[in-house]
Amino acid sequence: MTTQNLSFLIGLDGGGSGTRARLSARDGRLLGDGMAGPSALGQGSAQAWRHIGEAVAAAFAAAGMAAARPADCALGLGLSGAENPGWVADFHAADPGWGRVVLDSDGAAAVLGAHGGRPGALLAIGTGSIGVARHADGSRHMVSGWGWQIGDEAGGAWFGQQAVRLAQRAMDGRAPAGALVQAVWQGCGATRATLLDWCAAAGQTGYAELAPLVFEQAGHDPAAAALVEQAVHHARAIVRAMDPSGALPLVIAGSIGRQLARRIATGLTQAVVEPVGDACDGALHLIRTALQENAR
Repeated sequence: MTTQNLSFLIGLDGGGSGTRARLSARDGRLLGDGMAGPSALGQGSAQAWRHIGEAVAAAFAAAGMAAARPADCALGLGLSGAENPGWVADFHAADPGWGRVVLDSDGAAAVLGAHGGRPGALLAIGTGSIGVARHADGSRHMVSGWGWQIGDEAGGAWFGQQAVRLAQRAMDGRAPAGALVQAVWQGCGATRATLLDWCAAAGQTGYAELAPLVFEQAGHDPAAAALVEQAVHHARAIVRAMDPSGALPLVIAGSIGRQLARRIATGLTQAVVEPVGDACDGALHLIRTALQENAR
């Protein structure tokens, strides 16, 4: 199929908690947005493609249109886990027949959208965390984003893991059973057996769903407040590592990033600016650029 047969361009932002799609006509007119479940590649390519398809269908529905054939659509994808070659290979092998697919990380798409394709830095903290600096020559430097199992400090899953660790230590008698611990026990299990069962089934999304408990208790529980301070420290370290000179304008994004933005910005030399767009806009930029290069 030639690119002239592609009628719709769709930018998608997919992570561990959800997928957002932005539908555009070939001439650039924005038509509608849709949402679906998570499409992080670490959660499996079958799930990722299923939720991508659902988000695209929801975007067509929001535009008041019947969903187009996949073969008539070009997808720009910013997905969590797109730096992992094995996951990427599995994902492309499972492509159900979209007309054109361009894949990059969710962080790469987000920094493109945040600065409208111009040089800049982005700190995105949601379910996970990542810092991306994009320079004038097109090169980029990524910090964090190593995955919720061992990294992504300050992200929602990290907050949940820290809260559960605290609850485990309190159950052992190694830490006080404060308000945060009590909230975790209530939601996840107040015995060793029930807490172990919860941990075995939780996954990235389950841990991330505990993050609000930390913020709810931080005003009166020293342990919760300490976790928030640790997150701010980690976030500043990400910013300084991705842009040591402090010369690039910085956007702080994501559900947790926005909550902590003012505290993170304190002491940084970077100019914190408002985003021009979001990761879906950046994903649309990815696919438009790829189609333009093909047309040359």
